[in-house]
Amino acid sequence: MAEKASGSPASFVDQSVVPGDVVLDLTSMVNQTIKLGGGLRQDCDAIAAMKAGTLKFSKPNKYWVETSQKRYVPCAGDSVLGIVADSKADNFLVDIKGPTIAFLPVLAFEGGTRRNIPKFEVGTLLYVRVVKANPGMNPELSCIDASGKAAEYGPLKDGYMFECSTGLSRMLLSSPRCPVLVALGKNISFETAIGLNGRVWVNAGSPSTVIVVANAIMNSESLSGVQQRIMVDKLIQNLKLST
Repeated sequence: MAEKASGSPASFVDQSVVPGDVVLDLTSMVNQTIKLGGGLRQDCDAIAAMKAGTLKFSKPNKYWVETSQKRYVPCAGDSVLGIVADSKADNFLVDIKGPTIAFLPVLAFEGGTRRNIPKFEVGTLLYVRVVKANPGMNPELSCIDASGKAAEYGPLKDGYMFECSTGLSRMLLSSPRCPVLVALGKNISFETAIGLNGRVWVNAGSPSTVIVVANAIMNSESLSGVQQRIMVDKLIQNLKLST
C-alpha cells in the first residue's frame, strides 16, 4: 500500500522514492498550483511516485522523480535534442530517444508560415521543446519558446553530439551550475546544448577542445564537485601539453 505523506512538501525533496510512495498531499497545499514532471501521478488529493528515483523540485512549482536511465520518457516543457528521421508535408518526424517518434509541425518556428517552411535533411540535429506528451500519442515538438520566440531552439550545426543518461543531463542543467561546466568555462571557450533526453551537443574552436569537454562531461556523473574540478584541471593540463 502507498504510504501516507506527512510534513511539508519540501521534506520529501531530494529523498529516494519508490513506486507507490505518496510524496505530496494536496490537502496541505491549499491555493497552490503545482506542475508534475516525469515519474509522478495524481490520485485524488495524493501525488504518488510511479518509478524509483529521487524526488526533485524546481521553482516555482515543478516536481518530478529523477532517475539515471538511458530511456527517455517525454514530458511537456522538456528541452531535448532531436534527430530528423523523415519529413512530411506538415511535419518533421524526429527521434528524441522516446518510446515513439515525435513530430515537429513545419509551422512551429518563429514567424513560421507556409511560404517560409524550413528544410531539414534526414540526420539534422535540432534543439527543440516538447509541447505535448500524452500517453499513447506521439510527442509534439516546437522550435519556439512559450513567448513565441526562437530563443535557443533550432538546428545545431557542426560540433559533436553524444548520448548519456537522463540523470547526467539533469545534473548538467541543475542550479547552481554543475561544477564540471563551471571549471571548464574558466579555462576554455565552448558551446553546449543539453537535452533532458540524455543527449549533449558540444562545439568549440578546435576538435581537441571538443574532445576535452565531451570527455569531462561523460566522466563527471559519478564524481563529487571537488573530483570534477580535479579531473578538469588534469584534462586542461593535458590539452595544453598537446598544443
